[in-house]
Amino acid sequence: MTITITVLSILTVSALVWFVNRILPFTVCPICAGVFLTWVGLVGAHFLGYQINLIIPALLMGGSVVGIAYQLEKKFRDLPVGKILLWKILFIPGGLVAAYSILEQLPAVFLIAVVFLLLVSLLLLSNANKRSETVIGLEKEMKDCC
Repeated sequence: MTITITVLSILTVSALVWFVNRILPFTVCPICAGVFLTWVGLVGAHFLGYQINLIIPALLMGGSVVGIAYQLEKKFRDLPVGKILLWKILFIPGGLVAAYSILEQLPAVFLIAVVFLLLVSLLLLSNANKRSETVIGLEKEMKDCC
């Protein structure tokens, strides 16, 4: 029964967000919002005492972690592939620890995981807009060429 409610919730929220995107000055990924709000609702229901199979929100939380990593990766376009891979190797397990700490009600672990995720991302983002001298030189040569 929980999986049926989960699927219906994801579809409903996604459809609502898709319609709301027409009004908002910015866009929100409908499926991301549907998955996120569904797992938040399931975890909230669990904390309120309802019988929720925690495997379902755990799966959705894992999807959210990977989705966030995918969206943030777009900000790192100028970085070498190796740095992006290192960031993913650190970010995704850290995000899974944060998700697990929510399910296990471990606020200290959650806070540590979130701080870790922010630090790793900020350190990488601070270098994201700095292009190497080689790239700048090549761009200049290409402009001067023709």
